[in-house]
Amino acid sequence: MTQTRPVIGVMACARQVEGESAQTVKLRYLEGVSRYADAAPVIVPSFQDPANAAAIVARMDAVLLTGSSSNIDPARYASSAPAMAPTDAGRDGFSAALVQAAVAAGKPVFGICRGLQEINVAFGGTLRDMRGTAGATTHHAPDDADLANMFAHAHDIDVIPDSPLARYAGAPRLRVNSVHFQAIDRLGDGLTPNATSADGIIEAISATHSRAPVFAVQWHPEWQPDDRPHDLAFWNFLGQSARTPFVPA
Repeated sequence: MTQTRPVIGVMACARQVEGESAQTVKLRYLEGVSRYADAAPVIVPSFQDPANAAAIVARMDAVLLTGSSSNIDPARYASSAPAMAPTDAGRDGFSAALVQAAVAAGKPVFGICRGLQEINVAFGGTLRDMRGTAGATTHHAPDDADLANMFAHAHDIDVIPDSPLARYAGAPRLRVNSVHFQAIDRLGDGLTPNATSADGIIEAISATHSRAPVFAVQWHPEWQPDDRPHDLAFWNFLGQSARTPFVPA
């Protein structure tokens, strides 16, 4: 008998398509779930009532919070700092509800780039914007870079021993792409770093007491991962986590 593939909910973003509001997911995230995690991706619209989160989670085996060009509004973590465009208010609200519902249900939650930031905020942490700081050029390519050069922008990170990242990546140092301006400032309650960059930015996190894995990375493992074993391992970790039988508390 063929094993049923797990179903992974993939967070969508607000976009304008042909002059209308739409919900979109870039194909590379769906391919990551289908091809590399060997799971069935289902797009989860972020523009909906947060009260729907528990019902959605109940029908999924895991949740993936994707990266996005949008920034989280600082008001979401009680900061008076101005919001930096582009923003996505619907995703800000629904992602927090989805993380909380998944943790409560004991379902795995994984995050990529903005997804890491969303998980940190959902756990009570804060963010900071690196634009205008010395770190901005380390963590994001110049504004005029094309797509290939934007994702070729990379730096080394140090993996924290005995962390989930250390176990699945199997190396003390990794080279990762870097396409972000927001970064973790105060780490959320119940989260622990898995890797840091030379300038102290937290590059990967996991939850310490959740019933299922909560794990996120600041880089983009979905971007052409075939030649990067640690990025392929991210997807394997997601797939295996989604296949782990759920045991009610």
